[in-house]
Amino acid sequence: FGYSQQVTMIANELHRAGNWIADDDMAEAKLCYERAMELLALTVAVLKDTRRLHELLRFQEMLALLYIDPAQARLNNAALEKTLILLDSTSAKLMNL
Repeated sequence: FGYSQQVTMIANELHRAGNWIADDDMAEAKLCYERAMELLALTVAVLKDTRRLHELLRFQEMLALLYIDPAQARLNNAALEKTLILLDSTSAKLMNL
């Protein structure tokens, strides 16, 4: 998959996590975060653009914080999802941001 599609797939997992958070099911939200981290790791493994790599590694740190702290997940999931989408202009256009 191309970079934009990879970003969109990671964002989809964050969106799913947000739905589970709204249903107050953090166990399912954590599973979504785990899938997002797997997709992110695969993306980082093949990325050659150092600027994008740096951005995604910082994003990975923030995602890990949401994974370990349910209170932060409730507060920041949507913002992190939007931030990820805005890292790629094609993804942002697809999501109308």
